[in-house]
Order: sequence, then structure tokens, then C-alpha cells
Amino acid sequence: MARAPAAKPAAASEASAGSVGRDDVGFLLAKATQRWNELLASRFAAAGYADVRPSYGSILLPLYEEDGLRIGELARRARLSKQTLTDLVRRLERDGLVERRPDPSDARASLIYLTPRSRRFEPVAAATLADLNRLVRARLSSRRLGELKTALRLLMDLE
Repeated sequence: MARAPAAKPAAASEASAGSVGRDDVGFLLAKATQRWNELLASRFAAAGYADVRPSYGSILLPLYEEDGLRIGELARRARLSKQTLTDLVRRLERDGLVERRPDPSDARASLIYLTPRSRRFEPVAAATLADLNRLVRARLSSRRLGELKTALRLLMDLE
């Protein structure tokens, strides 16, 4: 009688050291992010904001929390380099979502403010994020969602 194959340990599904595959954490994070951004973009377009890119959230979300931030502080909160943030702010200015104003406390600096258009977009963003969060909660228990958020916060601080 033939013996049944031994069950593979759970770790066997992970890529072995030195190999590259679709089970790699970085690949999975990138593909999950890509899908999330596709869903954001399609919902923004359906709401009449096709020009608002998901990447704009790096600027808009901190400004929705506190409007009128300096580039350096906005970069810190967005977790982007000042150079990357400056390029992104230029795109948002072009699309009428933010504006620069002189900093009254320092003539060399400017503050970034939301425009009326970005204020009109805020409820669209909130509804879209609520909808996507409902989809996530339909797939993950509260405990698993909490663990996922904790894990993602830890990964954001990798060095």
C-alpha cells in the first residue's frame, strides 16, 4: 500500500531563502496596494473626480486633519521626502486641490492649504474609504483587521 505524502509544514508555502515568488511579503503588499488604488480611482471617477489620483491622499489626508501645513511638516506626516512631496504638491496645485500661501511667521516659507474643490472632494473620499473599509470588514474579523493594522504600522517603520 502506498503511503500518503507527508503534510508540508505551514512555513513551506513561504518562499525559501534566496528565492523570488508571488508569496513574497513585498509582492503581496504591492499587489494589495495596487488593487486598493484601483478601487479608489474607479470610485473617485464615478463620483466625478477622475483626475484625483489615489496618491494624492498622501497630501490630502494630513491636510484634512490640519489645514495650512508647511512642506516639511506635511512631508513628515505623509512619510515622504520633501522633494517627492514638493512634486506631488505641484500636481495638486495644478488640479486645483491645494494652494500655497505665504507663512505669516516666516517670509521664506509657505503653507499648503486645501481649496474649495478639495473640501468638496472630502465627503467623496470619506464615503469611498468607508465603502472600502466595509469590504475589508466583510473579509476580515475585527481581530484580524486589528492585527493587520498593527502589522502594517510596524512595517512602515522598517529600516
